[in-house]
Amino acid sequence: MKKVELKGIITPILTPMKEDESINTEELRNQIERLIDGGVHGIFPFGTNGEGYILSEAEKVEVLETTIDQVKGRVPVYAGSGCISTADTIRMSKKAEELGADVLSIITPSFAVASQKELYDHYVEVAKHVDTPIVLYNIPARTGNKLLPETVAKLAKDVDIIVGAKDSSGDWENLKAYIHQTQDLEKDFYVLSGNDSLILPSLKEGGFGGIAGCSNVYPHVLSSIYDLFKEGKMEEAEAAQESIASFRAVFKYGNPNTVVKKAVKMLGYPVGDCRRPFNYLCEEGVEALAKVLEENKAKGMN
Repeated sequence: MKKVELKGIITPILTPMKEDESINTEELRNQIERLIDGGVHGIFPFGTNGEGYILSEAEKVEVLETTIDQVKGRVPVYAGSGCISTADTIRMSKKAEELGADVLSIITPSFAVASQKELYDHYVEVAKHVDTPIVLYNIPARTGNKLLPETVAKLAKDVDIIVGAKDSSGDWENLKAYIHQTQDLEKDFYVLSGNDSLILPSLKEGGFGGIAGCSNVYPHVLSSIYDLFKEGKMEEAEAAQESIASFRAVFKYGNPNTVVKKAVKMLGYPVGDCRRPFNYLCEEGVEALAKVLEENKAKGMN
């Protein structure tokens, strides 16, 4: 198994698209450089912000090949390889491994309701077919399936290759339970916040960082939350954490990953819109977003 230390701020990088909705690999390379220059600690294609739910298998291969080539080992590359079926998840995970991903992020199956036993069995079976570290990905609002802390703890204990979990539930008690129930294992188990507002609280609780959609917009600010925390500069870390609240408040107007991609586009990068039909932000939302971006620019946020 690859040895990778999961830590810091990992960007679920957006997938730049042209007007015809094809992949803009040139701009993908540009965004990778921008993010690494901004100090992020990992790049994660096919997260929610990367629109992994709507990309074809061929497009995923194209994006992952481009990402690994551009990153050149400077930071770990986390590949979202989860699918609905166990067989498809195995196939995509093996493909990501062949292409050179450092970590596999495997979201829970979606649409059909799964029991905890079914989820446990799913991850155990996938793990048998790869040698790349696996991070469990819990985002029940999108998948309809919640990965309970007890299941995470059992998988962490039983399966060596499962080395971490990302919790995007937004439920602070759930995230804390992930941390507390995996702290006394005989191996390192890395719990990452998938909710950007909980990065610093989770670090204080014993977590290892976050997979942060907002780092597509403000890579330096988000990465500094982790860096300042590790340096013991708590007031500055608190200020960095609080500084993204006004941007996150715009999420009330639409799909968060639509807001994030529009924000990056409004900053002057040709990343395109989210793939239809998930690309609409009401006029009031656009105005609110423009106002927040301008205010944060005046504060020096980047």
